Order: sequence, then structure tokens, then C-alpha cells
Amino acid sequence: MKLKQRVVLLAILLVIFIFTKVFLIDNLDTSAANREDQRAFHRMMASLHIELDPRLDHTLQSPWEIAAQWVVPREVYPEETPELGAVMHAMTTKKIIKADVGYKGTQLKALLILEGGQKVVFKPKRYARDYVVEGEPYAGYDRHNAEVAAFHLDRILGFRRAPLVVGRFVNLRTEIKPVATEQLLGTFVTVGNNTCFYGKCYYCRETEPACADGDIMEGSVTLWLPDVWPLQKHRHPWGRTYREGKLARWEYDESYCDAVKKTSPYDSGPRLLDIIDTAIFDYLIGNADRHHYESFQDDEGASMLILLDNAK
Repeated sequence: MKLKQRVVLLAILLVIFIFTKVFLIDNLDTSAANREDQRAFHRMMASLHIELDPRLDHTLQSPWEIAAQWVVPREVYPEETPELGAVMHAMTTKKIIKADVGYKGTQLKALLILEGGQKVVFKPKRYARDYVVEGEPYAGYDRHNAEVAAFHLDRILGFRRAPLVVGRFVNLRTEIKPVATEQLLGTFVTVGNNTCFYGKCYYCRETEPACADGDIMEGSVTLWLPDVWPLQKHRHPWGRTYREGKLARWEYDESYCDAVKKTSPYDSGPRLLDIIDTAIFDYLIGNADRHHYESFQDDEGASMLILLDNAK
């Protein structure tokens, strides 16, 4: 083989060798990065796991007292707490001692008092979990499982601004009706072999009750925030008009954001950033119906935007 051919062959082999080395190193780096990503994911999942254990470390306190102590201006529950599972277990198992119609709103709900005096909001199952609601973003009923999913997304994102939510099955005949107020009891009807109720709300209709499977109804239970933290309601600056053919200002005015930034409470403090966080949260849960939001009362914009009513 001539010298020139040898040089060309060696050059080709050298290039192949270099590319092979680079490829192997990149693969090793990528594999190592993938392994680290997987380890980080498993660590995150382990930290998010909740054991629904009724035992409490603080034996002299009730789960409700512990949950009430968690609430501060910028979070509803702490990042890490061994009692979270015990509080959620109590929400699913504690005896219902009173049932009433829900607080004001557009959607059907019931206000329950659990053993120990804790208020919770019960939203009944209206659809199968995989049912797709067609139409406008605000069409259809609230979804009980959306409340449960939204609470866990709040934990994953590290916001800690959504009240605790669990799923629960209740027997309407034996658990609710015996302790129901006359106002709630008057909305119970029987459809076929199923016990149903339609409650009291803006869109509640006797012709559109929520029905159990026989007497057993699935729903979500949301922990009521402590009364020492009264809520203040605000109109969302990027809310819809809910009028056909009428656009909200933010939909046509390119200077709208600048105007909002000069308006209290968005001109200082964390509130505008909370609005942005909530927009991301709502996008992930598919909620385009947050026309109002709540914060703690008289906070001058310092407290968080509380993630309530996530069932759309």
C-alpha cells in the first residue's frame, strides 16, 4: 500500500475513532443524566406519598387542631408534615354529625360537620371520572375528582395554597338524612332505586339532582379553612364576561397588563405573581372558569391567592 493511501486510511480510522469516543461519552453522559433524572423523580414521588394512617404524634390534639395550626398567610399546609395522612384519614372516616345545604355558589354542594366539629364541603359525583364535558369552558357540572386531582397538583407544584381534599363514599340514607337540616332534607328525591338530592344553589334544579348508586354516593370532601382566617373575595382581573359576543378588556387591549400593574393589590407585593402561578395551575387542570378568587381578609395583598373551587 502506498504511503498516501496509508495516510488517508489512518485519517479515516482516526476520524471514526474520535466520533466513536464522542458518541460513547455523550451516551454515557446522557445515560447518567437520565439516571439522575429518574432518581430525582423517585425521590419526589416518595416525598409526595401519603400514608392514610389514623395515628397522630400529638396525642393531645385532634387532627382538626393540627390542620388549623398549619395555616399561615402564604400556605395552607406545610411542605413536610407527618400528620398530613392522619388529617386526610380523618376526613374520609370521621362520623358526619350534621349536614346542611352548601354555602352560596353556582354549583351543588353540601356542608358537613364531622365528629370533632370540623366543617367540610362535600361535592357529589355528577359524571364518570373519564367523561368529557363538551361545550364552553364553564359548561356542565362541577367534577368531584377534579377537586382531588387539583389538591395533589398543588402539592406537586409546591404551591400549598389549596385546602386539603379527599375522596369519600357516603351513605345518603344512613349517614346524611338522619343528621340533615330541614332545608337540605327537603331537596331529597328518589329516582328509580337511587337516593338523590338537588340542594340549594344558583344552578340547582329539582329536575337535575345528584344521584347515588342506590344509597351510596361518591364525592369529594374539602377541609374548611379555620374561621380565624376569614376570606375576602376578589374579581379576577383576567376573568371572562360570560356574555356572548362581549369581550373582556384583556382580550382586546394590549396595554391592559400595564394598567393592572398600576392597580392595587397588583402594584406591590406577591399578588400579581400569584395570579401568574394560578394561570399555570388552571391551564394544567383545564380550568377556564376562575372569574373570582379568594385571599385572606384585610391582608393588603400580602397573603396568597387561595386555590378554591377547582372542580371545573
